[in-house]
Amino acid sequence: MPSQSVLIVDDEPDIRELLDITLSRMGLVTHSAATLNEARAIVGQVNPDLCLTDMRLPDGNGIDLVEYIQQEFPHIPVAMITAHGSVEAAISALKAGAFDFVSKPIELENLRKLVSSALQMEGDTSLAESAMHEGLIGSSPSITTLRQKISKLARSQAPVHIEGESGSGKEVVARLIHNNGPRSQGPFIAVNCGAIPRELMESEFFGYIKGSFTGANQDKEGLFQAAAGGTLFLDEVADLPLAMQVKLLRAIQEKTARPVGASEEQSTDFRLLSATHKNLAQEVEESRFREDLYYRINVIDVRVPSLRERLEDLPMLATNVLERICERHNGPNVKLDNSALKALSEHSFPGNVRELENILERSLALSESNTLSAADLQLSSNILSGDPKPTSAPEIEPRPASGKLRHHDVHGDLEGYLENIEREVISEALEACRWNKTATAKFLGVSFRSLRYRQKKLGLEE
Repeated sequence: MPSQSVLIVDDEPDIRELLDITLSRMGLVTHSAATLNEARAIVGQVNPDLCLTDMRLPDGNGIDLVEYIQQEFPHIPVAMITAHGSVEAAISALKAGAFDFVSKPIELENLRKLVSSALQMEGDTSLAESAMHEGLIGSSPSITTLRQKISKLARSQAPVHIEGESGSGKEVVARLIHNNGPRSQGPFIAVNCGAIPRELMESEFFGYIKGSFTGANQDKEGLFQAAAGGTLFLDEVADLPLAMQVKLLRAIQEKTARPVGASEEQSTDFRLLSATHKNLAQEVEESRFREDLYYRINVIDVRVPSLRERLEDLPMLATNVLERICERHNGPNVKLDNSALKALSEHSFPGNVRELENILERSLALSESNTLSAADLQLSSNILSGDPKPTSAPEIEPRPASGKLRHHDVHGDLEGYLENIEREVISEALEACRWNKTATAKFLGVSFRSLRYRQKKLGLEE
């Protein structure tokens, strides 16, 4: 197999020599250029696997080379060499399409990691495009454009901020960016910033060392360290408190994290993706989100369209979701009739794709037929109904009222709270009916299929 090659573009002979020696020891063939014009000529001649270019060149700017290669040779990743601390230059390079950047003075270990990561990328994007079609169902213009953008962003290391309504598929987009990039073999660590209690936030993100506080009985790895070699996805990043935003900014800029109780920072190499359903720019204007952090995480932004904006994808999307639900529950294939498709097309879907999944899963659980109609979807009432409760059903002793619902019972986990109630009701009904599922289903006023589905979901199977 022929050795991979790297084009080094820098007007300083010492830098070129240093890079040449370092890359040669990695088994790579190197080519050098001192000017922008030389680099353009060599790229066309040798078709390198990677280009490393300085920002300042005698006859132009390194960003000009990034844009030229992006236009003429999009399969070649370009990494930018920037001045130390020049965050603006690094962001400009990433926005122009650079794969990543390394700062002067060049730390050789960081350089080797960058080069290894860049050379893992495949020039043939056909597999990535196939995976993209499986992850983002539809052929509407907005989804086609989104797939193309994801394919391009997957080849970069630039921080990406994903905007979109709740349930529109922001995490799906983040996973596609990760899975189709050079970090795909590394971990994908997703965290909902709004779900972490403030008092635990620092230890969750940075970890802690044994004995650093009461209850710290052993070292704990933080999210930044866990994402090393892979991707850290911060969902609902706008929910971070301002004090945590300061610490997050430093971790992103320095790629280091200091565990609680530690005296030194630990280096960690991760790609940052973030998302929110809020308008982040407006959050900055209203002083709820730091402007410097906003520009650091929002190097490139991606917008995920709502389901209302791509209703032409609905038949294909609903069919695919239904197939996945049936496969997950090992059931027969169920289809949607024309009335169901019409009812879905007239629905507003405030909850987007997540709402569609919930509607179909609920309808499948409550229906005995292998074809779902508009009536099965119950979009007008959204009430789970079934056969009327039989008059001969066994009675369950009512439990004493627990009084007013306490805030801490449901805080942050309404779904879990409701599942616990449902689990108790079904368990008591099963016991009252001596675990006769047919009798239990009639007693609860639901179909046999619905009861079986709920048992499996709630972990009540025998």
